[in-house]
Amino acid sequence: MDFTFDTTARCVFRDGAASDLGPLSARILPRGKILFATDATIRGLGLAEEALQSLIRAGYDPILFDEVTPDPPAPMILRAVALARSEKVGGVVAFGGGSTIDTAKLAAYLACSDQSLDAIYGVNQCIDERLPLVCVPTTGGTGSEATPISVVTKSDTEKMGVSSPQLMPDLAVLDPVLSVTLSAEHTAATGIDAMVHAIEAYTTKLRKNPVSDALALEALRLLSMHIRRAVTAPEDREARGGMLLGSMLAGKAFANAPCAAVHALAYPLGARFHLPHGLSNALLLPAVLRFNRSAVEADYARLGEIIFGEQTADALINGFTRLGPDLGLPARLSQTPITEPYLAIMAHDAMAQTRLLQNNPRDVSEADALAIYRDAF
Repeated sequence: MDFTFDTTARCVFRDGAASDLGPLSARILPRGKILFATDATIRGLGLAEEALQSLIRAGYDPILFDEVTPDPPAPMILRAVALARSEKVGGVVAFGGGSTIDTAKLAAYLACSDQSLDAIYGVNQCIDERLPLVCVPTTGGTGSEATPISVVTKSDTEKMGVSSPQLMPDLAVLDPVLSVTLSAEHTAATGIDAMVHAIEAYTTKLRKNPVSDALALEALRLLSMHIRRAVTAPEDREARGGMLLGSMLAGKAFANAPCAAVHALAYPLGARFHLPHGLSNALLLPAVLRFNRSAVEADYARLGEIIFGEQTADALINGFTRLGPDLGLPARLSQTPITEPYLAIMAHDAMAQTRLLQNNPRDVSEADALAIYRDAF
C-alpha cells in the first residue's frame, strides 16, 4: 500500500479565531503589505472588520480586493493578481467562501510567477513558488482551505481547474461565528457540496488511501449530524462548527483522493447557467450515485449506514434524493433555468473534465453523461 498525503500545514479552529487573525498570521505572513481578498457581501455585512483590525494592530497593511464573485472568472482573478503585483505585497489572506479562497490561491502564486493563468490549468503545472497564504473560510462547504486546487470560470461555457502543491495554504483559520449569517439555502447547498467531496474521495478510483478514507468518514459523520440543525437554527454555534470542521476534513480527503463525476458534470451547470456550485452538486448527486452503484455497492452501503443509519446502497441513494428537497433545495434540474435541449450540450462540455472523470469508479462516456443529466432532469 503506497500513498502520499499532503495537507495545510497549520489549522486553528475556535469561536472568535478571526478576531485574532493578526497574531495567528505572524508565523506565516511577513509584516507590511498583504493582499486581503474577500467579496462585497462580506464587506457589507462587516464580517471582515475585526480580522482587518487585528491584522493592522499586528503590523500589517491590508490591501483590499473585494471584487470576488461566485465561480471566479479569469478576468477577475487577473485583476487580483495585478493588484498584488502593483502593491508588491508580501503575502495573501483569503476571507470568504470557496470562490474567494480559490482566487487568493491563484493570486498568491501568479503574483510572483512568470507563468500565465492559462499555463497552469491541469495537474502539477505550477513550477514556481508562491507568496505566503492564510485562508479564513466563511462557509461550511468547499474545504478549499485544505486543498491545492482552484477552479476558474474560463469562459461562458467552460470551467477549468488548477491543481498543484503550490496552492496548498499555509494556515487555515476556522471560526464558526463567521458562518451564522449564511442563508438556509446556502447552508444546505454548501453542506451537501462538502458531503459530495467526502463521498467522492471515499469511492475515487485513483489515489484512494486509508488516511483519506478516515477523514471522509468522519467528515460525513459530522456533516450528516449537523446539516439539518445548521439550516433550521442558523445561530447554533455547535452545528455551524460541525459543518465547518466536516467541510475541512472532506477537503483534506479529496485533496488527496480526488473528486470524480459529480463535480465533472456539475461544472457545465455553473459555467453555462451560473448555478451555485453546491446546488449543482446536490442536484446531480443522486443520479451519479445510481450510475456508480454497480461499481461501489459495498462502499455505498457503508456510507448509507454512517449518513442515514442503514447499511445499504439504497439508503444512501434514497437518502440523498430526499435530503436536498427536505432542506429547501430544488429536487431536479428541470426546476432550474436549465432546459432539456441543453442536456446534450452539457454532456459534451463535461467530457473536457478529464482531470475529474478519470477518478470516477465507473467509466463515463458522453452518452453516459447525457443519461445522468436526463435522470437528474
